[in-house]
Amino acid sequence: MPMSVLDVSPTTVASAVAACATAARAAAPSLAKASDEAIDGALAAMATRLSGARALVLEANAADIEAAQAAGMSAGLLDRLRITDERLTAMAEALHLLAAAPHPTRSVELGELPGGLRLVERRRPVGVIGANYEARPNVTVDVASQLIKSRNAGVLRTGSAALGSATTLLRSVIAPALSDVDLDPAAVQLVPSADRAAAGALVQLPDLVPLVILRGSGDSTRSLGQLAAQHGVRTLAHADGGGVLYLDVAADLDLGIDLIRRSLDRLGVCNRLNLLLVHEDIYATALPVIQGALSTLDVTPSLPPHDHAVGYEWALDADREATVTILPVADAADAARVSNEETSGLAACIVTESSETADEFMAAYAGTGVFWNAPTRLLDGFKLLGVPETGINIDKVPGPRGPVTYPDLCLRQYAVLPA
Repeated sequence: MPMSVLDVSPTTVASAVAACATAARAAAPSLAKASDEAIDGALAAMATRLSGARALVLEANAADIEAAQAAGMSAGLLDRLRITDERLTAMAEALHLLAAAPHPTRSVELGELPGGLRLVERRRPVGVIGANYEARPNVTVDVASQLIKSRNAGVLRTGSAALGSATTLLRSVIAPALSDVDLDPAAVQLVPSADRAAAGALVQLPDLVPLVILRGSGDSTRSLGQLAAQHGVRTLAHADGGGVLYLDVAADLDLGIDLIRRSLDRLGVCNRLNLLLVHEDIYATALPVIQGALSTLDVTPSLPPHDHAVGYEWALDADREATVTILPVADAADAARVSNEETSGLAACIVTESSETADEFMAAYAGTGVFWNAPTRLLDGFKLLGVPETGINIDKVPGPRGPVTYPDLCLRQYAVLPA
């Protein structure tokens, strides 16, 4: 069976990426013309093969974990990298759910035009979509499955720490599952190089890979987005995160503490609690309770005066990721202002029993996700929409925003036909 990774060592990183892109483009028609039944069959086969390859996947991931620990990777990043037996089961269940999810309508009648014509909007696959993402092996399955569901071929590039796990997932799960339903297994490619230059090469191939999903956080992702723009490649980027929770004067404090705990169940993810805003009228009385709750989670509060930006994203700080910034604010309007001006705009939550105050905050906050008495951890494709995501887009322009899922990965085409 042909493999979906290069089996020979490329002479350069750029040539390896170009070879993957060329192979994906050649295989793309296999997905574009596939029936709904074939697409869903491939996803179901991925779930079955993932469960069947459990021992292989866990063994490969254990090797990645061991190497990462030896290299001094932080606890939060190790948590991202790790595939547990429970997480593998959840990955398989997500694939079954995606296989059962409805396909977007591929043709929509928009109306009639003069001269006996009718206007139809069609949705077409992009062709080949690239993805550069952090060292999280489950993302390999998430992105590949979303590409398959949207009938797009793909070129995946992951962080070096997860390359062993990703390669096993591709060879033992993704490629053979496509073959199971007579789809071209080369449609999903994995760049076989751990060199970071592969990410730069991926965003410089507009004729082969016109769209690249950029996952991860920080300056490196922003730099890749800028490089892509210089070469005519469009991106769906997720460069920054950090959830906000505002504890209002009318908040149920017990509920607020519960939401704080639920927002910090994982520290190395973008939608965790990063900035805790507290109404100044309850700041003095609530702070000891908040500090006690954080102490039980081994999380350190950063209190005023801060020696860092208010919206500093702790999930990216390997040495201080177990930290939450706390800041008193005047009211809901002030909380929304701080959230808009000082943070990435990923997500914010208000904890209050006042519907009027909740409405005020939610109207003023301009970010991607806004929550009332619910944790920002819910800003996730699977938790909100029931399907995996390719990433969370926080752009402030029209287009896919929030969790990007398979219906977003298409092109709109207008067709004018005889009535």
